[in-house]
Amino acid sequence: MSTNDHEQLLKDLSDEDPEKRKESAEKLGETGNPDVIEPLIKALEDDNPQVRFTSAKSLGKIGDPAIEPLVTILKNDEGNIRRYATLALKDIKSDSVVDHLVEALSDEDWSVRKFASKALGEIGNDAAVDPLIGMLTDEDWGVRVAAVKALGDIGDERGIDPIKKARRAATGDKEFKKACNKALKKIQK
Repeated sequence: MSTNDHEQLLKDLSDEDPEKRKESAEKLGETGNPDVIEPLIKALEDDNPQVRFTSAKSLGKIGDPAIEPLVTILKNDEGNIRRYATLALKDIKSDSVVDHLVEALSDEDWSVRKFASKALGEIGNDAAVDPLIGMLTDEDWGVRVAAVKALGDIGDERGIDPIKKARRAATGDKEFKKACNKALKKIQK
């Protein structure tokens, strides 16, 4: 990519047309160039959710060099941007992000806890099993479901009894019980 193209993409990232910003974020991610991390991180605060989402995906494509700035966001910024940082970290799928995602499980924002649970399930590192078991009693239903699914995805047998216990405790919650049954099938196959 020529310097001119690169500069144009960076300029487009702050264009008033959200479609142009989204396209720019996507192309910047394809460059794999660590120099675009800062502008993409700024774009995680864009007004447009699609631009934020695409920027997170692009940071995920850039991979390891983006981990540190994303972790900084997890520790400092407001909920909405933390959620997108979690999304990007999930796509990096590096074992080095597991600890940071485990830490995000105690975030006060339920959506960050939910995204972190999902991400840990997709990464599949069994270091996340015990922290995810702790999420089975989270006050937020979506977080509990994400934790159950994540435990099913990881497939570690340590999840079996806690999932059964959570299923028993969820009286009258058919959806949660269904998620528990699916997770148990995955683990016990």
